[in-house]
Amino acid sequence: MTRALAFWFDYSCPYAYLASTRVEALAARTGSELAFEPMLLGAVFAANKTPQKLFATLSPSKAAHNALDLTRWADAYGVELRMPEGHPFRTVEALRATLACGIDPRVVRGFYRAYWVEGRPPSEEATMRDVLARAGHDADAVLARIATPEVKDDLRRRTDEAIGLGIFGAPSFVVGEKIYWGQDRMEMVERELVGPAPQGAQATEGARTSAGRGRVLEVYWDFSSPFAYLGATQAEKVAARSGATLVWRPMLLGGVFKAIGQSEVPLFTWSDAKRRYYLEDMRRWADCWNVPFRFPSRFPMMTLKAMRAYLALPEERRAQFRTKTFHAYWAEDRDIADDAVLRECIGEGADDVLARTQAPEIKKELIDATQRAVAAGVFGAPTWVVDGKELFWGQDRIPLVERALAGDGSPRRQ
Repeated sequence: MTRALAFWFDYSCPYAYLASTRVEALAARTGSELAFEPMLLGAVFAANKTPQKLFATLSPSKAAHNALDLTRWADAYGVELRMPEGHPFRTVEALRATLACGIDPRVVRGFYRAYWVEGRPPSEEATMRDVLARAGHDADAVLARIATPEVKDDLRRRTDEAIGLGIFGAPSFVVGEKIYWGQDRMEMVERELVGPAPQGAQATEGARTSAGRGRVLEVYWDFSSPFAYLGATQAEKVAARSGATLVWRPMLLGGVFKAIGQSEVPLFTWSDAKRRYYLEDMRRWADCWNVPFRFPSRFPMMTLKAMRAYLALPEERRAQFRTKTFHAYWAEDRDIADDAVLRECIGEGADDVLARTQAPEIKKELIDATQRAVAAGVFGAPTWVVDGKELFWGQDRIPLVERALAGDGSPRRQ
């Protein structure tokens, strides 16, 4: 049975541009009925109390990472992308023109190319005329319609519909009642459309290669982050597949946030729609990787003692403690700030280890580790660093991490 795939977009979002280069192929592969759904992203942001120039609110390290992240995805997709001077451009007239010509995919592709390859403001008349003419439309007729109440109301109605669905950003994909946000969720969209791949067929279960031999993969983490927990369940597999040496870098995430001037609990700063989405997104990642996950009733969690206990343990016992403690908090909803829970996670000699968490040298080691993370450019968890140079943030960047370890991830320089 053919399933409907709605692609909600605005031309002002570079990630929506990246998704637009692949969404038609995705629909064709899955036999889905693709519907392009224009919306005014600024109005969506306003409804969710999101800053209109979101990139301007980021810390310097996060802003630098996100700019490089775009280049990495463009390279992985094999498409051109240039951040135009003057971004973000006004898009309302371009979106209305898209509606006025019946949402022709050729027009959508044309406006995205004008914005993200040619650097042209999409709502300027010359740009609109060029895009429409190249797509075979009568530019005069289309432009005459963009100021009509019918077209204006259509864009407003669609934007309101997007907000009502719970959309808070672009690109957003809707399959049935499920929303997926971001071009980096397109594999999940495909699984939703066609069903899960056979056991062992996913890229995350691939065979070991020697491409990354001699390379070093560092992962910065704290027990406090659900994304760090999810990433930690895959870190050993990533290293094994690539042949890289894995180095675990503990840090106090709250200390990193404080050092870079970021909210100590970013989740609390998100809109209700974004928070609801991410709670579901975490469960989707857990299902994808077949790992247990339950968002804890105690959040945020003070992890200071647990992180010190990790450092107080002999090197050979740290992995087991890390796994047990992550599981206790993110799968069993246990209080890992409680000594009794920590004793269970530590095992033999737990009292001695807990006593050592108060030792000056252990306290200093965690402080130094956190400062090291800040110096490396870390702004969240998990953060992956390849060969001490390339930084990737998030459990959802594992494909890019593996690409870098395989030697395929060097970004273009422009």
